[in-house]
Amino acid sequence: MDRRTFLAATASVGWGLPTAPAVAQPGPAGLPRELRIGFQKSGVLLIAKQQGLFEQRFKPLGVEVKWTEFQFGPPLLEALNVGSIDYGPTGDAPPIFAQAARANLYYAAANESAGNGSAILLPAHSPIRTLGDLKGKRIGFARASSAHNLTIEAIEKAGIGYADFTPVYLPPADARAAFERGAIDAWTIWDPYFAIAEKIPGTRILSLSRGIVAQNSYFLANRGFTDRHPAVVAVINAELAKVAAWADGHRGDVAILLAQATGLDRESWQRAIDRTEFAVGPVSEAAIAEQQRVADRFHRLGLIPRPINIREIVWTWVPKA
Repeated sequence: MDRRTFLAATASVGWGLPTAPAVAQPGPAGLPRELRIGFQKSGVLLIAKQQGLFEQRFKPLGVEVKWTEFQFGPPLLEALNVGSIDYGPTGDAPPIFAQAARANLYYAAANESAGNGSAILLPAHSPIRTLGDLKGKRIGFARASSAHNLTIEAIEKAGIGYADFTPVYLPPADARAAFERGAIDAWTIWDPYFAIAEKIPGTRILSLSRGIVAQNSYFLANRGFTDRHPAVVAVINAELAKVAAWADGHRGDVAILLAQATGLDRESWQRAIDRTEFAVGPVSEAAIAEQQRVADRFHRLGLIPRPINIREIVWTWVPKA
């Protein structure tokens, strides 16, 4: 795709969204000088990074691709909000907290999932046997993350109120340390941290997310960047859809690639990859409805300060046939 094609693509698509101030300054032919992508230690964006796909696509157009790693979603979305990055992935809960804080972002695409890659874990010798046994216990998870949402769904399914357990807000690395030394009674976490924790002697799975809540993940984009460069965001989405399709049929290769990228062992990666659902597409009506349900519950519990309408920040991406 050359500069002329990018401009034509931008002109031919009716994005139907309000114009916001640009975040990145334009480069050659109206393209941004930089494409700044946030990523986490898993997922199709990390695969694309390792394969150099965006560099191959954008550098010939004079667009420099820069990458920034984040441990989990909320810090990544804060970077999106302030314009430090242009695009990045998160789980289901972070965009809800960000929208409630009036963050400057859009849902750009989705990876819908049944929830096999997240779980509530128990340490060795734990007396806990059911979700109901979590009452009065200390549960570790990252605040405003997908693990936060899974924890709430699980305790409500067990008939436990939000005030009837002790949340221990910890990022994944700190939560693992607390889990291993017995400072928390349970740990809600996602892959690859979930797969790594399974190797800790005695670790038990109390419950997978599957059957409790759909754990969709999303690709978010800075609002100003997207309004100024919609064709760039559409190309990013399209490339990630291709990566997802490839990954779905090459899971062994993905495990090797991500082990090399992260330094985590291949066995853990293979376990995580085998239960990953690789699919990138537009944000569906079902995904919007699920996000709205989660947002409404967070507001009911006082976790976000105001009601929000998810649809207001869903960007329309129509993939080319």
